[in-house]
Amino acid sequence: MTDAPQTTILFLLFPGITQLDFTAPAQALCRLPGARLIGAAASLDPISTDCGFAILPTHEFAAAPQADILCVPGGHGVTEALGDGATIHFIERQAAGATWVTSVCTGAFLLGRAGLLEGRRATTHWAYTHLLPMVGARHEAARVVEDGPVVTSGGVTSGLDFALTLVARMRGDAAAQAIQLAIEYDPAPPFAGGHPDRAPAAVTEGLKARVYDAAAARMAAALKS
Repeated sequence: MTDAPQTTILFLLFPGITQLDFTAPAQALCRLPGARLIGAAASLDPISTDCGFAILPTHEFAAAPQADILCVPGGHGVTEALGDGATIHFIERQAAGATWVTSVCTGAFLLGRAGLLEGRRATTHWAYTHLLPMVGARHEAARVVEDGPVVTSGGVTSGLDFALTLVARMRGDAAAQAIQLAIEYDPAPPFAGGHPDRAPAAVTEGLKARVYDAAAARMAAALKS
């Protein structure tokens, strides 16, 4: 039996990243036979996350190897990253040589700023889907959206679904099922309310008023700049 071919899986890291956007798919994809995970950032300094702790990149942009799978996570730091030319250029350069170009949550807007969603179907966190036309994308109401080599996923926990979907495309359903079993991804949430389609309207409206109306406005402003 021959060894599995190496697959370089590169995650873009930036300040203000939502750590689960990164760590959830990383936990699944690292179990892909031959996987080599890279965390690339502008420098090797610790990257602050939205949880208050930091993560360490493995490579600076200039030293990062070419990705087979490029993954761009999201987070409130996306609004700043949209204006960083080095970050957008890195995405463009990596995407040009990658087999798969992917995003989790609001990472879709970084793909969009790099010109990678023009005319494509895509998704993102539910609070921002109305902004996808600003980067040339057509919103599709799904947790994971595949459009050719570009795979986008919804908010935060959707990263696990995207990762398992991608493993299935690459290595077959049995490989994805084995990884799902290994990480005991068998969700049984205490409330059937992880999306506005199912959450009580008062909960959705309250959350939007406290967090996402302003956050979406900041994203829109950053996309216009």
